Amino acid sequence: MKHVLVCGGAGYVGAQLAKVLAEEGCNVTVFDNLSTGHREAVRWGDLVEGDLRDKSALSRLFAAHRFDAVMHLAAMSQVGESMRVPYAYYENNVSGTLNLLDAMRQAGVDRLVFSSTAAVYGVPQQALIDESHPTLPINPYGASKLMVERMLEDAALAHGLRSVALRYFNAAGADPDGETGESHEPETHLIPNLLRHARGRGNALQVFGTDYDTRDGTCVRDYVHVHDLAQAHVRAWGYLDDHAGAHRFNLGNGQGFSVMEVVEAARQVVGQPIAVINAPRRAGDPPVLVADARRARDELGWQPQFGDMRAIVESAWRWHQAPRY
Repeated sequence: MKHVLVCGGAGYVGAQLAKVLAEEGCNVTVFDNLSTGHREAVRWGDLVEGDLRDKSALSRLFAAHRFDAVMHLAAMSQVGESMRVPYAYYENNVSGTLNLLDAMRQAGVDRLVFSSTAAVYGVPQQALIDESHPTLPINPYGASKLMVERMLEDAALAHGLRSVALRYFNAAGADPDGETGESHEPETHLIPNLLRHARGRGNALQVFGTDYDTRDGTCVRDYVHVHDLAQAHVRAWGYLDDHAGAHRFNLGNGQGFSVMEVVEAARQVVGQPIAVINAPRRAGDPPVLVADARRARDELGWQPQFGDMRAIVESAWRWHQAPRY
């Protein structure tokens, strides 16, 4: 039985990935500091509580287990917050990953799938963003992830590490079985905030910017379902069996939805009005981010199953009506 370490496995995408790996017959160990993740979300595998910035904790972890691969999803990930506290993002996302890579090297673990982000691209220079698009991040979050991608290239050359960086666009939705979902405090993501408000648990949604050069003036994003993201990690791991070096793939549906289009889909799903408040633009937000994910389809054999916004919101709504944590 393969043994996989999921760093950040108590988080939104990490918990879904742990479930998928367990269903694939893997033994799963979750390493998480629970700063944004949930102890209750670790239901598929064992939880080791710890922080990537703690080298001694990583040494103990790798001494106690023999891992066949590492899935690295542990990161600070809020664009606006990264603009306010950039040092924290570089310490956590870059220094923490460096500690992980060194622990892997010492333990002889040479397979890594890394959760990267579309924020590495910055302001898009073309309608669809493929992996050859210039990487010019405009916020510390994106910059920190791009630094890690460069570290993976260097690790491949110096130490033979095989890695895939998966550049997520906007993760959305919930486990199709309703067992995992998105829950943060405070919550900053669009869909869960809409659904919380619909359940009477949150304030009216703020729409940050209504004067962008888009079809309705609000930001356009490519939303990719959390279950599709988890499946992509498994396929990326398999890809490394036959491909040395460091590789990058976009993960998205290839279509964009504006903020107000997502709001309207949520209104239809819940069957009631959802109030919104117009607010100024946030620093660091590009107007449009839409993926060209053909490389992932062609080389990983990955095909997203959830492409319709209403279906994505419906899966999230089922979980939010009976959240487990």
